[in-house]
Amino acid sequence: MDTSGSEIRHGTRGGRPDVRMLGGYFEFDSSDSAMLVSLLPAVLHVQGSQKLPLLTQLMREESLERKPGRELVLTRLVEVLLVEALRTGLGEQAPPGLLRGLADKRLAAALRHMHGDPARGWTVEELARKSALSRSAFFDRFNRAVGMPPMEYLLSWRMALAKQLLRGDELAIAEVAQRVGYGSASTFSTAFSRHVGQPPRKFARMH
Repeated sequence: MDTSGSEIRHGTRGGRPDVRMLGGYFEFDSSDSAMLVSLLPAVLHVQGSQKLPLLTQLMREESLERKPGRELVLTRLVEVLLVEALRTGLGEQAPPGLLRGLADKRLAAALRHMHGDPARGWTVEELARKSALSRSAFFDRFNRAVGMPPMEYLLSWRMALAKQLLRGDELAIAEVAQRVGYGSASTFSTAFSRHVGQPPRKFARMH
């Protein structure tokens, strides 16, 4: 986030502003941030929140006052702002993505199981049972809410975890494969290469 505290005014000088905008950005420290960003809405319109105006006011005051520990406080405030905006925007009106999937109580159950036990050999039928839905109803509902079929989402989640393991730990390819649900290193390597565009060993060396 830009914490310079600078302000630019457009239009006539003086008087109360018609619109006040706060600009900033987030950087995700993840080897697969593209997947996370793709599952978040491009635009989130939040109305009726009492916390967001307070958070933005606190951020503005902190950026202008330049007290000791300013950067740390601003970092924490902007993290809380993001979380509050995302959870306030949860609902059926959210665009397809992870937020909309988690807002659906039936689908959220399946998502929690996929996230919590990615190594299990999940099938659409099993995930549908976790959601208390028929196979076809679960498949269609998941596809509409999340924006991709359940098995495609599970693959993306497994590959994201694999990237993190290859990047951060000195693990053998076979152990990484087992942790993300593959019975052999060769099967995992084939799937990883197809999904990422390079073999896991090469990815690990580069990262």
